Amino acid sequence: MMMIVGAIVLIAVNVIVLSTNSKTKTPVTPIGKIVITVISPFQEFVVNSIHYFQDIWRHYFYLVTVSKQNDRLRKRLEAVVEKNNALKEMELSHERMRSLLDFQATLKQQVVAAEVVGKDPSAWFKTVIINKGKQDGVNRGMPVVTPAGIAGLVTDVSHDFSKVLLVIDQNSAVDALGQATRARGIVKGDPSGGLILEYILRRHDINRGDVIISSGLDNVFPKGLRIGYVQDVIKPNAGIFQQVLVRPYVDFERLEEVLVVLNHPKEQDVFEP
Repeated sequence: MMMIVGAIVLIAVNVIVLSTNSKTKTPVTPIGKIVITVISPFQEFVVNSIHYFQDIWRHYFYLVTVSKQNDRLRKRLEAVVEKNNALKEMELSHERMRSLLDFQATLKQQVVAAEVVGKDPSAWFKTVIINKGKQDGVNRGMPVVTPAGIAGLVTDVSHDFSKVLLVIDQNSAVDALGQATRARGIVKGDPSGGLILEYILRRHDINRGDVIISSGLDNVFPKGLRIGYVQDVIKPNAGIFQQVLVRPYVDFERLEEVLVVLNHPKEQDVFEP
């Protein structure tokens, strides 16, 4: 405590002496020299400490300013990325709709475009919900197609929405034939998510890669729509039928837009000549 008091006294004396000398313009006395010698290190320490804390203070405010600028720039970047993503999604949607319109131009039937807005979460049924219903002319039993091929069949209809049973569902069945060989059978959904072409006689030639289309004989799906292509042919040692595995053309995991055929003419081809 005494040392602190002494240091304060020395600093005060030094200030008084220096002040007096500066006013009177007289040479520094021996006592003044001693005081200066003793006090100078303390003064230097105090001055350096002030400069040090001033630098810390300035750097602190600099870092705070930079941090705020980074936050603003980050928010602007996120907004730009979000806008770019929205534009990209819009572009992809336009491409899909353009494809639907091009496909619609090849059809003779009246159709209505719809978006997939829901999907059955269960593993037992392969169905989707579309945003078109009775008010749009959709009824039960109407075919649902895409530019890639047959998607499914309308099974339930409300005023604004409809449920579509996809062809990959085990309860689905489409009368079909091989486009090249004209071998006829029934395409059914497979539990694995693919398709099986059943009731193909062993004597009928059918090979891997053959295109399978709708025959139109079930009076449900228009004739000539693509269903899938032959992925494998299984010929059991016994029996009169061979089993044909078919890979669907429609990518049901990415199904977003479809066309509902409203007025299917049962005895006419689906495509314009």
